[in-house]
Amino acid sequence: MAKDPYKTLGVAKTASKDEIRKAYRKLAKKLHPDVCPNDKAAETRFKEASAAFALLNNEEERGRYDRGEIDAEGNPQGPQGFPGGQGPGQGQGFPGGFAPGGFDDISDIISDLFGSRTAGRTGQSFAFRGDDIRYTLNIDFLDAVNGGTKQVRMADGKSLKITIPAGVEDGYLLRLRGQGRPGAGGGPPGDAIVELRVKKHKYFKRDGNDIRLDLPITLKEAVIGAKIKVPTPAGAVSMAIPANTSSGRLLRLRGKGVVRKTGPKGDLLVRLMITLPDKPDPDLKKCIADWTPKEDYNPRSQMVS
Repeated sequence: MAKDPYKTLGVAKTASKDEIRKAYRKLAKKLHPDVCPNDKAAETRFKEASAAFALLNNEEERGRYDRGEIDAEGNPQGPQGFPGGQGPGQGQGFPGGFAPGGFDDISDIISDLFGSRTAGRTGQSFAFRGDDIRYTLNIDFLDAVNGGTKQVRMADGKSLKITIPAGVEDGYLLRLRGQGRPGAGGGPPGDAIVELRVKKHKYFKRDGNDIRLDLPITLKEAVIGAKIKVPTPAGAVSMAIPANTSSGRLLRLRGKGVVRKTGPKGDLLVRLMITLPDKPDPDLKKCIADWTPKEDYNPRSQMVS
């Protein structure tokens, strides 16, 4: 978790823009890699100070931080959603990152302190890559199985299309190059790392690369057999129910499951569940009442009493 930018720069929350600039200038003069070569601790503090200045130097971002709308890393604070949540009245967004201009002033300050060169007397560059930012994206079960695209909008208004590979699991990480925090001193931006969260499906349940489905069937279909339509992630297909099928019997539809990285697709495992009508059927009741099973028929014969 990023530190409070005010504490990082050592200024009060009421500090003016000029006071914030002076505080950053003082830290940069002390911690810059040109001054502290091969000092990882100083380099880390310099990066933290640069990120804090980038936020507080932008009036809009500073206001959002002060109101609690974003955290110190520029991520929105709100109800869970994509990514980081969104409050009432907000559109689907792809938040994070500061508004343009924050790091431009950093370059001006560094240039003023150390000249317009890209490396100091130590020969080391002081251009820093921006930090990565993590987001969470909720996706539908079928998008995870079949793949798909999501059109989202970033905080700066830019539209971004995210491609979801087929077969991804819950917790899968997507890396979006160059969509993270801006770099400092002319450095490249970081990446956006998107964690995919797969929503539960009403009927399907994933089991590795297979998918399980409980399929209701009628008593007549179970006794006589039938050819019925079965839903799959790719659309309905025909399936034959053998005659004299008991409830709980498992049928396998090969290749109707999840895409594997290598090899064939997983399967759809269909468990047949005999389902009687909601309302009692007199004819069915009479038919069963008139049926006399053979003496050797006992479905519980293998159970230990």
